[in-house]
Amino acid sequence: MTRTARRRWTRELQNEVDGIAVGEKGPVLLHGYDQPAGGRWVDSAIPGKLGAYDRSSGEQLWLSPCEVGYGRGFGAGFGAANDALVLGPSSSGSSGHRIARMSLDNGELIGVGEVPAFDEAAVWGDVCVCVSAKRVVAIDSTTLRVRWSYDREGERYHHLARVGERVLVLYTQQATKKRGVLALDAASGDFQSIVLPPTAARIHDLVVEPGALVLLIGDVTAALPNDALLELLQKHPDKDAAELRGLALYAISPQKATSKPLWFDIFPTPDDEDDLPEVSISSDNGKLYVIRNAFLEVRDALTGRALGEWTVPGLDERVGWKVCQGAGVLAEETRVSVFELPA
Repeated sequence: MTRTARRRWTRELQNEVDGIAVGEKGPVLLHGYDQPAGGRWVDSAIPGKLGAYDRSSGEQLWLSPCEVGYGRGFGAGFGAANDALVLGPSSSGSSGHRIARMSLDNGELIGVGEVPAFDEAAVWGDVCVCVSAKRVVAIDSTTLRVRWSYDREGERYHHLARVGERVLVLYTQQATKKRGVLALDAASGDFQSIVLPPTAARIHDLVVEPGALVLLIGDVTAALPNDALLELLQKHPDKDAAELRGLALYAISPQKATSKPLWFDIFPTPDDEDDLPEVSISSDNGKLYVIRNAFLEVRDALTGRALGEWTVPGLDERVGWKVCQGAGVLAEETRVSVFELPA
């Protein structure tokens, strides 16, 4: 039975939102900007703002100008010393991208540093890890200096996730145009292993929880080992492998170099390709959150077991979505809402 998620609070904003962050405790962080008249701006980035909002009530705690603006690449999160960290484009600096460290108490700027240009970044208390097509770079969360950099000839990098001391990176082997997942040491950047061999042409995203790395994959038959593929075909005797290549969830162990799945589930393919839903995934506290348009499905990440389905108003218009400790933070262009979800 599909229910409507309970909205804890909603706040209308004067500026446009382009990024959010929420942790296990403390405020919700919103990064935004004032849209220039006509949408034109001389520099590569529009000046940004960072605001902190009470996670229970939505009350604005502070709003401050931010050294990171609006443009290509963004990441935000929480440091280990009551601070917020924001990475993204800036109109200042030689690289065009910066990292800013700000006090959670009042938004005061603590420090700023330059970082190599990136497409995606994730923030943790010890390091912030940035991904661009050519390299993976870690920035120390306290000193704001580059701690390590990883790149290997013949690889392109797309998305990342972290479990414990392992950073998992979705990459493409350029010679074959196939995608897989590799593991790096979070502290040093040393290569550890190939977690998933590059055999699939389309892997759209990845999330990780202890015990389960879940991939949003375009062709599950390309990732399945032979015995699992044979079992799948036996379950569907009326279909061949080509008919089972739809979008799927595919879970494997994040610690072992194997393609053997913990579980997988292929989404139904509509008769009309124009009816294909927009699907994305996130995870928190052992749960997998699957977004299909305005619907949110919650599963156990380790087993794939369905835990419930909700309609979340505005989810199909999102510019940002995060879940932490049962709080689903949804950002639309000029509005932010917090919904109550199973923790």
